[in-house]
Amino acid sequence: MEEAFEFRSWAELIPDALGVIFTNLSLQDRVTVIPRVCKSWANAVTGPYCWQEIDIKDWSSRCQPDQLDRLLEMLITRSCGSLRKLSVSGLQTESIFTFIAENACSLQTLRLPRSSMSDAIVEQIAGRLSMISFLDVSYCIKIGPYALEMIGKNCKLLEGLCRNMHPLDTAGKPYQDDEAYAISSTMPKLKHLEMAYHLISTSGVLQILANCPKLEFLDQRGCWGVTLDNMFLKQKFPKLKVLGPFVLDTYESDGWDDFSDVSDASEYLAWDFVAGGMGEYYVDDSDSYDGMWDDEGRLDELQFGFYEGIEDAGMYWPPSP
Repeated sequence: MEEAFEFRSWAELIPDALGVIFTNLSLQDRVTVIPRVCKSWANAVTGPYCWQEIDIKDWSSRCQPDQLDRLLEMLITRSCGSLRKLSVSGLQTESIFTFIAENACSLQTLRLPRSSMSDAIVEQIAGRLSMISFLDVSYCIKIGPYALEMIGKNCKLLEGLCRNMHPLDTAGKPYQDDEAYAISSTMPKLKHLEMAYHLISTSGVLQILANCPKLEFLDQRGCWGVTLDNMFLKQKFPKLKVLGPFVLDTYESDGWDDFSDVSDASEYLAWDFVAGGMGEYYVDDSDSYDGMWDDEGRLDELQFGFYEGIEDAGMYWPPSP
């Protein structure tokens, strides 16, 4: 007797289940391909389960500020307050920092390298980032010790901080430990700290080590003002891994996979985001939903183009040390 098998369409899955499945696809597929397949998939991809993690760092570094703000606002709005991880580079406008903070009730990992936030902006938004456990403000040259102090006082759960600097921004400048003191006095729970090419001295590092007893990883590559005795570190901080101050050609994994900033080269795609028509989306003749994108930045007015192999894509900003 032959057994009867029932085959069910993917379209019959509930939107939440489809959303979880779609998180395994690339961001560009979720934005431009999935909505065109069918109505149920289009509905699922607009739900919050697809947008709990948003990573547009590679693309955002080659984007105009207004275009970047529009896309980011659209994706964050889709998360419906469930956003847990956000990675974006080069934010410029005060309004977008405020928008992120207003939607950060569930945000745990926030990467904002090369952004133009100031001490004043950080003071305004820090109180809304209380759930942050990892923060990347590398190459943000407009903030200083006051901003780090505000972050430390408001982000009580902070365990990871990236405050790497570009060597061209620090070359020839005197050593100063103001940021080190701000970190040591307000971030006692730190386990992971990156301060590559920072204008920090041995005194500043010792202050951090004395006040951050849980520290497991310290990146001080390019911090030429720091001299630490290896025997002292092994005796006083046996669980601490220190990189630098010498810069090596390779970067070994430190076990903090969630905080890794290394991207898979095979997944690299640069995006060109311009005004224009988005193209045809699937529409059921019996139940039109032309306005489905209206509350999310009018996606029908946006266009995404994808291309690979930009030869000079990395010339504007060297990779993180």
